[in-house]
Amino acid sequence: MKNGFFDHSLDQGAVKRRIRALEQGRVGFYSVGLYPGSLAYNCAMQTDGSRLVLAPRPGRTLLGAFGGQAIEGMDPDHVATMERMATHDEDGVRVLNTLEHLIATCEMVILSANSNHIEEDLRLACELRRDMDREQVLLACLAGSFSHDFINNESYVLCEKEPNLGFFSGFHRHGALRNPVDSFTANFCHPNALTALFGARMLDKLSPNIQVSPGIHNVEAQYIKAAKNMSSIFAGFGYTFHRDNPGVLPTLLTLLLDQCMDQAASVSMMRRDRQRLYNRQPIALTELGYGVQRIEAALSRGGDMEKVRDHTFAQLTAMVADLRGSMMMPVTGSPTRNFQAGQILAERMRELQRCPQGIEELENWCESAGLSKGGLEGLKALRYWPQIVRKYQIQVHDASMINLLYMSFYGRPSTKDVAFSVMTESRELSNYCQESVRPSHGRKYAEALQNLELPGALELVANVVIADVARNAIENESFLEDSDLVSDPPAYIQAMNVIENVW
Repeated sequence: MKNGFFDHSLDQGAVKRRIRALEQGRVGFYSVGLYPGSLAYNCAMQTDGSRLVLAPRPGRTLLGAFGGQAIEGMDPDHVATMERMATHDEDGVRVLNTLEHLIATCEMVILSANSNHIEEDLRLACELRRDMDREQVLLACLAGSFSHDFINNESYVLCEKEPNLGFFSGFHRHGALRNPVDSFTANFCHPNALTALFGARMLDKLSPNIQVSPGIHNVEAQYIKAAKNMSSIFAGFGYTFHRDNPGVLPTLLTLLLDQCMDQAASVSMMRRDRQRLYNRQPIALTELGYGVQRIEAALSRGGDMEKVRDHTFAQLTAMVADLRGSMMMPVTGSPTRNFQAGQILAERMRELQRCPQGIEELENWCESAGLSKGGLEGLKALRYWPQIVRKYQIQVHDASMINLLYMSFYGRPSTKDVAFSVMTESRELSNYCQESVRPSHGRKYAEALQNLELPGALELVANVVIADVARNAIENESFLEDSDLVSDPPAYIQAMNVIENVW
């Protein structure tokens, strides 16, 4: 998919005219929803709203994503400005904007639908651009979940399938976006640095309270969004269930954060356009605000150093802030919807003393609490988690927390009992957080040191100490069985064994 602001013209005059057009260009949001609606309200508070155009999905109202209490708290004048953003004059009559109208009048169109509609919206937008001869309208999305091909039974990150699709995201609380004095950061990512620079500038001018920075890591940003939506459920669970055991929370939240970043770093290594991403940019990444051009991690495998992770995207401050903020209990207002789902999960697990019978039961609990399951992208993403792990070769020790959460929904009854023990007992959870981040072979050495009275354990440690046979010892550890070390392992060990055997 071609997706940029400029055509292939080498005429300097034409390029200058295009740059000036972008300076005055408008941004359109199609489908609307809670975040675009809140952002539009912020623009209405701070500006005349002329730079932002809205188009609700057919059958959807402009404020349909907001609850009655939120609507009652809105200023009627600002709502009137939002309504002007969503309509245009046609033969003297105000009519609702459409996707076609956005493509005709805007220089950037952000498809704000969730995973249920985003791919169909993207297909339609591409067709309209072509038919209307508006190929230089840039398309971007907000979707924070995984897409799924039901025919091939394959799950994936949409920006990885469509590498030139823009991605816009940043940390936000919808109520806070309607606060006239609060401010927010966001990132606009596109694999071409110049496109990212122009796109971020257009979004940055929507409101003085919204600061948007450019980045090139759209695939990583979308993956982080999906992973943090799942992790936010666990964070909400931890805050609620372990509120009387605050010692475990810093460890839990740190691990949830780190594993999201490590997973995205593994996904980054699998980008089809990775070499072009760094080696064929029109400007240096440091011109976009990156501190350095590239941050990579390597492991020694077979005596050679092999690159296994690309952490360059970690310099996108707004993305990292989004990740951290989504796992925090706010001082005022409500936490994110996925965080609230985790809170409901904790309350019901405490009451029933069991894990949910399935993810549908948690959705029903959320609906009963007034939390629409349609907005819970974390639960949607969790359904496709095993396929994502396989597709992007995510290591078990980089995803142990989401694996445990998945196990609590989809495991067999005996497996759910183990997950319940680990998630609800503070000591088990802290042990799991500490031990599950180690590769499985690394854990055997730690266990061997604690069981030197066993011949197998002593032999393993001795072989590691002897440098000239260390490699052979690592490659042949099968003589030291887990059952030799612990006859009745605690719940956190049982959970790790189940997860490692499954994944």
